[in-house]
Amino acid sequence: MAATEFDKEEQEQIYQDFKEVVNMTPSELEKWLKTEESKEVGFKEDAAGESVGHESGGKIIQILHKKKSDLTTDDYAHMRKVVGYVHRHTAQRPSGDIEDTPWRYSLKNWGHEPNKKEKTEGRR
Repeated sequence: MAATEFDKEEQEQIYQDFKEVVNMTPSELEKWLKTEESKEVGFKEDAAGESVGHESGGKIIQILHKKKSDLTTDDYAHMRKVVGYVHRHTAQRPSGDIEDTPWRYSLKNWGHEPNKKEKTEGRR
């Protein structure tokens, strides 16, 4: 099934939103996706399979390596999915220390390190 076509205005909004929520570099995300913590979290179609978030991380890396002019309709559809997931999931932040939580690990699979903003703000 082909993704919905987006007009230029929608593409620009999706692009900006994606750049805002994906705060990991391609190399940071690649390194993270190789960890056991990354592979253990998230919804899997079957027990032996790859989680939806882990698979998404691979797509995000591909998107981050592309020039904006080379992004496809499918890329924009996935970028919109990433933005929606990160917004929904960050709203469900657990209380207390999040360092070693499935919540944080899942967000990292989607290219968002929730501690990154906090660490940056703490250095000001």
